[in-house]
Amino acid sequence: MTSTEISSADIRAGLGHPVIDADGHFVEYMPLLQEILREVGGPKVADYFGVRFPRWYALSEAERQNRRYTRPPWWALPTANTVDSATSMLPALLAERMGEIGLDFAVLYPTTGLAAAHFNDDDIRLGACRAWNLYQAEVFGPHKDKMCGVAIVPMHTPEEALAELDFAVGELGHKAVLMPSHVLRRIKGDRQGTYLDVYAVDSDHDYEPVWARLAELQVSPTFHSGGMGWGSRMSPSLYMYNHIGHFAAASEALCKALFFGGVTRRHPTLRFGFLEGGVGWGVDLFAAIVARWEKRSGERVRNYDPDRFDRPMFAELFDRHAEGRMRDHADRVDDVWQRLGPGLQDPDRLDDFAAVGIERAEDIRDRFVPNFYFGCEADDPMNAWAFDTRGNPFGARIRAIFSSDIGHWDVPDMAEVLEEAYELVDHGLLSTADFKDFVFGNAARFYAGANPRFFAGTAVEEAVAELSLDEHLTRP
Repeated sequence: MTSTEISSADIRAGLGHPVIDADGHFVEYMPLLQEILREVGGPKVADYFGVRFPRWYALSEAERQNRRYTRPPWWALPTANTVDSATSMLPALLAERMGEIGLDFAVLYPTTGLAAAHFNDDDIRLGACRAWNLYQAEVFGPHKDKMCGVAIVPMHTPEEALAELDFAVGELGHKAVLMPSHVLRRIKGDRQGTYLDVYAVDSDHDYEPVWARLAELQVSPTFHSGGMGWGSRMSPSLYMYNHIGHFAAASEALCKALFFGGVTRRHPTLRFGFLEGGVGWGVDLFAAIVARWEKRSGERVRNYDPDRFDRPMFAELFDRHAEGRMRDHADRVDDVWQRLGPGLQDPDRLDDFAAVGIERAEDIRDRFVPNFYFGCEADDPMNAWAFDTRGNPFGARIRAIFSSDIGHWDVPDMAEVLEEAYELVDHGLLSTADFKDFVFGNAARFYAGANPRFFAGTAVEEAVAELSLDEHLTRP
């Protein structure tokens, strides 16, 4: 019997372990949220989140095309399924339907609030993050046995991040946090130019105190920023053209920075979750880092040092093998060497892997696999790649975590999402042990590995206590 012939509830009943949703979505009930926004930030902040439409709609088709104005998301919620729409707004209804959906515990992310930490206006950004954190504490508090929201932590400066962490985690008791994957900043002296500040590499700010505070608070940060409007994702007409791959692009930018900036080396207990981009990019990045370390780390990069170019040998080989019009330029053989750029590199900055502290290739696995987790939607067949020990370097199992995306257009029927995820088992692409890690074990390790009390008092507390949170990086 395939998963499409049985319900998500029946699949859950036959698993023998819980299902943790690491990335479901709630849709804000704006009348209440605006009341809190007004209490926190006054009319300026509350009015900003009134009924408004992206500027794209105010432009003519010609203006959109001429200005390459990126088409934004539209019709992003499954409105035809009114019960699901209500479920995404009403925590009590979600708690009532958890069994039908096949979930035991859900970590829920905002919808409009995903952009809260990205606003450049200080009043709006800080007021919005504070208001959303108060809203979530209020609406999810009565159902903390089955779900929790995430505190939104701004990152324009380390100081504002530390302040909101102390308030949201220290005072409100939030256990999970959402941070922006980047801050879009202006290039100094350039009115138009911008760059992505990804905190751990080439930043003008020192974010080390933020990573240290996260470790101290035993909080695993997650990231759910988008990359629409970047590079090739700037279509003025097609949302889908812009949408595909954009979460992965934003996450990859940060993940590389955390690795190459040595954050996982300095803070080995920290876990970082990258959501809604799937795991395909994570598997590819892991393999790419290994391949490049083997070629360009430490002394290996000196294989490309122009000063090691044997000019007499090349001249001899040229004399013996050059043909045709190439021989007409025999007097310029030294140009080959000159074009390689001798003497241009700072000898103290030859090893791009220096901050990571890699002594052997396996150290890459140990700095990457246990620290990085990848949110995967149920219908993504690439989820199986994470568990392919035959293809992944060192037989690694990349930490894919089940992320339903309930509440958004990706899930037209909440009751079918676990069915979709289980199809990889039906098709022989995942074993039942793999599936357990995907929908339960890896999410438990992400949260409880940093904070052993994360699931205390929840419906999955006993099952998490029985799970080995320190499972070896590879499985025989």
